[in-house]
Amino acid sequence: MAGTVAERDALVSAADGHLNNSLGCPVQADVYFPRLIVPFCGHIKGGMRPGKKILVMGIVDLNPESFGISLTCGESEDPPADVAIELKAVFTERQFVRNSCVAGEWGEEQSSIPYFPFIPDQPFRVEILCEHPRFRIFVDGHQLFDFYHRIETLSAIDTIKINGDLQLTKLG
Repeated sequence: MAGTVAERDALVSAADGHLNNSLGCPVQADVYFPRLIVPFCGHIKGGMRPGKKILVMGIVDLNPESFGISLTCGESEDPPADVAIELKAVFTERQFVRNSCVAGEWGEEQSSIPYFPFIPDQPFRVEILCEHPRFRIFVDGHQLFDFYHRIETLSAIDTIKINGDLQLTKLG
């Protein structure tokens, strides 16, 4: 035997080594990747920079209201850390809204999308690609929108926070 479940999962994760593997069906996710705890807060090594990509894979809950993914400048609650981008999927309105908060001030919320990509009880894959002037957001391999940077020092964006009605299966 390969040892504990955690050791096997680490071996499987290390063996695949790719950010662009397909999630497959939810049963596969249960077998290969241990669930990540929601709400989740994690460190982005070295902060953001042009060319860096953040991958969030998960499964939407059966009866979701909303979930959010935020990239912030640290974890501080008091005073609150700057939020470079906050993505919030709102199921009742079928919106995927985004905004930022700099020096305690929220900017103008953006909500236009060509379609709402999330389905209750189904897996999803969100990629946040950092480019020089903007973040490019992809869902399930399709570019959904761009969000222009409101925080100038990209390397200060070093924390990811995820909450709401979802199960996380993989981060990268």
